[in-house]
Amino acid sequence: MTVFHFFNCAILTFGPHAVYYSATPLSEYDTLGTSIKAAVVYLATALVKLICLATFLKVSESDSFDPYQELLKALIGFIDVAGLYFALTQLTHRNISQNHKFQAVGLGWAFADSVLHRLAPLWVGARGLEFTWDYILQGLEANANLVLSISLAALGSLMWLRKNKPKTLIPIIYLCAGIVATMPSITSYLRRGLGWHLPKVVGFELFTSLVMAFISWQLFAACQRPSV
Repeated sequence: MTVFHFFNCAILTFGPHAVYYSATPLSEYDTLGTSIKAAVVYLATALVKLICLATFLKVSESDSFDPYQELLKALIGFIDVAGLYFALTQLTHRNISQNHKFQAVGLGWAFADSVLHRLAPLWVGARGLEFTWDYILQGLEANANLVLSISLAALGSLMWLRKNKPKTLIPIIYLCAGIVATMPSITSYLRRGLGWHLPKVVGFELFTSLVMAFISWQLFAACQRPSV
């Protein structure tokens, strides 16, 4: 039963990444190499963030919400944006379109995040004798992160690679990218500042990810239309 629960949670956490790759044109254009490169960049970015967090943040004795600490975390979190910029603009990619490039980068980014932050807790905890919903919620949270990562990659593609985008959409693109980039700080405030429980936070993440995906899709489609 415990092994069955572990595999269910693992499939829920990592399965959508494989499904997204195989069900979209990414598999047809063999963009796996691009996703792997993006995952390596994510791991390097995570190492830089870890060093910055260990250097500049103090260890809190309580679990209460500290605005100064959270603001510092949010600023350090923008290292992810720098890493994503490098993955989208500096890495050598195969001859794939901009549409496929941002999806492959976002997919690799999200998969590396899930492996780094969820694989070990899942391996240790989901095989326990006592059933808990926490790891199912963790899998749902990974799905929300997948959508948010691809949305942020799409917005980054519009910011850094699309030159002829409508000027009226530029502030909206940057605003949406800022919201997605600060989602970890937003959810931290909901948990520690407002006292939301994990199911409510995960529900918020799922809802927000769908909204941001829809907005990103609309912005990407609008920027692809020929200017009059």
